[in-house]
Amino acid sequence: MSSIRRKLQITFVTGLLVIIPIAVPVWVFWELISFVDRLLDPFVGGTFPFHLPGLGLFVAILLVLLMGIVATNVVGRRILGWLDSLLYRLPIFRSVYFAVKQLLNAFSPDNQVAFKEFVLLQNREGHYCFGFLTGAVALQRANGENESLLAVYVPTNHLYLGDILLARREDIILTRLTVPQGIQIVLSGGISIPQVLRQEVSSRDGR
Repeated sequence: MSSIRRKLQITFVTGLLVIIPIAVPVWVFWELISFVDRLLDPFVGGTFPFHLPGLGLFVAILLVLLMGIVATNVVGRRILGWLDSLLYRLPIFRSVYFAVKQLLNAFSPDNQVAFKEFVLLQNREGHYCFGFLTGAVALQRANGENESLLAVYVPTNHLYLGDILLARREDIILTRLTVPQGIQIVLSGGISIPQVLRQEVSSRDGR
């Protein structure tokens, strides 16, 4: 009975991890559109004798673009940094806020820290899978010898779920594809994969 309960718990949590990254942005954006519609209705409703469909969506997109512009300039980053420090002082809110932010930043196309390279990982059966190089680690064996390994994140369901594999350097092939291109390939289920994958000749190892 306990094994069935544990399996149900794991399955439920896995389902949440799949749904939340998709549902939360959709819900937030829908609420933003509804808020903008309610905010503009007293001003626009009396100006035009007919309803303007999509006005809330248009303004919401402009607001999101404006936030993107603010976040990419020096002054905006300072403001956001101050906001982060303010939210960090809230005991209950900070744990949820920073957990979600860290997850979203990991998959940001501009993040050059979380994902360093888009690679091919070869398993023992000779098959290849896509992965994102995240770092390097030294495995210290009982006899005192150190083995250098690379940490590779391999998505298994959507992009937010996957496995962390430690592989030898000779089992990893660096590609000439960028991390944003790799994310696009994973999200498209391989539809956007190029016909030719070229190996990158580089000494970069994730350190």
